Amino acid sequence: MTNTTESKRPLVLVTGSSGLIGTRVTQALADRYQVIGLDVVEPERPFAGEAAYTCDLTDDRSVSKTMTTIHRAHGRRIASAIHLAAYYDFSGEPSPLYEQLTVRGTQRLLNALEAFDVEQFLFSSSLLVMQPTSDTDQKLTEQSPTSAAWDYPQSKLEAERVLKRERGDVPVVVLRIAGVYDDQGHSLPICQQIRRIHQRQLESVLFPGEADHGQPFVHLDDLTTCIVQTVDRRARLNDYEVFLIAEPEVVSYAELQETIGELVHGQAWPTIRIPKLLDRAGAWAKQTLSDQEQFIKPWMIDLADAHYPAEIQRARRKLDWEPRHRLKTTLKTIIGRLKQDPAAWYESNGLPLPDSLAQAGSTSAADDRES
Repeated sequence: MTNTTESKRPLVLVTGSSGLIGTRVTQALADRYQVIGLDVVEPERPFAGEAAYTCDLTDDRSVSKTMTTIHRAHGRRIASAIHLAAYYDFSGEPSPLYEQLTVRGTQRLLNALEAFDVEQFLFSSSLLVMQPTSDTDQKLTEQSPTSAAWDYPQSKLEAERVLKRERGDVPVVVLRIAGVYDDQGHSLPICQQIRRIHQRQLESVLFPGEADHGQPFVHLDDLTTCIVQTVDRRARLNDYEVFLIAEPEVVSYAELQETIGELVHGQAWPTIRIPKLLDRAGAWAKQTLSDQEQFIKPWMIDLADAHYPAEIQRARRKLDWEPRHRLKTTLKTIIGRLKQDPAAWYESNGLPLPDSLAQAGSTSAADDRES
């Protein structure tokens, strides 16, 4: 049962609350809202103001049981249900979790919320559901066509359709979010590119497509602010809203590669364009011959130069949101942390240590034992 102070605060439900984004969002909301965190795993470091529940969104019984418990303990009024939980995998392999978690999990949650008075359902979609443009002078808007090229954005797009079709009287806000990063990195595409350049791999100078194209990103701090302001402004929004959430400037693939090379090695870093067919063959051969999992898969090659420049005027106007960070500037911080403690940076970003660092670590451990 909640205490009197907590019961006076508006209730916010956050799925995926133990993830990178979920953790930051729940912390940011906790000073003014009563936060209910849902995740398939318990939070490692629960904080004051959060009530955490384990819930498997792929299981009807788990969702029903958890939401019944929340209803009894916290009442029926929910200011915002922030739905972050989804399945994501860069392997390119098909997975039933795209359907079971991202699509049907959204449907299960929406159905369970019928027992509540919900002021807002906030869905974290992806900017990748947009059809990329080939025109570097044209920006994508909320009215631009959608087109999902692989399973992850396809599942997000299908979940959007479920919400639009089955939301009933529940107001819905869809945030189509660019790639998320923070000061440590925590973006697999960015950190993999840094790793390739840091280790001077051949792929770090090759690019299969239009190098002046690019994909936008958004800093975790800015995304957190956006989500909080979306909750705060829930009464001012329409019943169904879509916003593109990204930094207004796109760092091109060439500029990103050159900037990382300069920051890591202190010298100009080339970008050599090669045919996609050749790059696909190289990616296939490296994956086939290597005993380690390779990040770049043949299926990624055709999407390598997709261009997603986003117009964020609606988010500025209706959410009063302006991203304060820029990827190109933050790269200096990210790579500064790599240089300060390479092993810790690799570990934090879930990347395998290069042989040179692994051997150095082994030597250091041996020296410590001898001393």
